[in-house]
Amino acid sequence: MEKKKRLLVIDDSVETVAGLQHFFSKNYEVYTAPDGMEGLKLFETEAEGFDLVITDLVMPYISGVGVISIIKKKYPGIPVIAITGWGEHPGALATEAHADIVLEKPVELPELDKLVVELLAKKTESE
Repeated sequence: MEKKKRLLVIDDSVETVAGLQHFFSKNYEVYTAPDGMEGLKLFETEAEGFDLVITDLVMPYISGVGVISIIKKKYPGIPVIAITGWGEHPGALATEAHADIVLEKPVELPELDKLVVELLAKKTESE
């Protein structure tokens, strides 16, 4: 049996985290963090690492843009999907921070699932 891919979901919205965890846990190992600081701690301490990160952009302590920048600097091959409810400006920042994809909230779960599958396939091809 193939090992499940590992996703890290970082969002300060309890509802968003719960929804994404419930939706993705059927096919993936899903880890969650309530803010950027906790997300980065988990990213650094989880021995097996993560295959993909989904992060909100506007959060307390460290923004999603900061999270993306740090992850991409240390692990450029890890795909990152940024989600935001704050219009174009944060999206432009996420793109500048090298997010692979930027989506606006509310996110359509089937669309997000399709993008996760595509990014994980690309990552596997490049390994």
